[in-house]
Amino acid sequence: MLFQIKSYLQFLWNSKNEHAVHSPFVFHLLTKCFYDRKPKPEYSILKKYRKSLLQNKNFIEVTDFGAGSKVFKSNTRQIAKIAKTAGISPKRAELLFRVVRYFQPNTILEIGTSLGLATSALALGNTKAKLITLEGCPNTMAIAKNQLQNFDCNNVESIVSEFQFYLSNLKQETSNFDLIYFDGNHSKKATLAYFDLLLPTTTNDTVWIFDDIHWSPEMEETWEILKKHPKVKVTIDTFQWGFVFFRREQEKEHFIIRV
Repeated sequence: MLFQIKSYLQFLWNSKNEHAVHSPFVFHLLTKCFYDRKPKPEYSILKKYRKSLLQNKNFIEVTDFGAGSKVFKSNTRQIAKIAKTAGISPKRAELLFRVVRYFQPNTILEIGTSLGLATSALALGNTKAKLITLEGCPNTMAIAKNQLQNFDCNNVESIVSEFQFYLSNLKQETSNFDLIYFDGNHSKKATLAYFDLLLPTTTNDTVWIFDDIHWSPEMEETWEILKKHPKVKVTIDTFQWGFVFFRREQEKEHFIIRV
């Protein structure tokens, strides 16, 4: 916790808003998407999705393949508590929805479904997109799949698999993803492995979003490595998320942005 407080204070010291951004691409993204405060009808669906999980007092046995949990000491977890403590926040779910609505990706990959809170935001952002979401825990995925069906998120293909196994077996010549949301194993080794496996699926307009880039010293190291990769052109650090863009026409730039 102390590490994250220090990290956040450093972020606040270095962060800027749209007035300090000279890149037209990033300026437009900030003003038309990140800072869009207009209400959206889909936000009420996201709230109802969350509320139904917060009211679910049942327990499930969670299989955790990732870096573990800083909240839960046991793998037997109440669904309501998972939604409250481990799921995407309401504010970030709305931002994720806006990002998808802004870029209109046709193909989306989510690594780490959990209870589907972020999945629903991705699905509603472009209902015509094909969304594949991966989850290693079958019990968690069962809850998410039921939730997504109940809220008419019909463009989602839910796959239970260890992430690296699925990504290693992608048919890369037919698997280009316009947007990828990385919210799975928050470790340096796994994140860099996913990056390398998915790099062949990118196009010039691909958007990658990495969750919890300041979760640990190891994840901060990982973020620094990703920023320096020769194929990465623009990155945006919003503290919780790291955005990666591969736009060949852009100068290599890094932005630290308050959202």
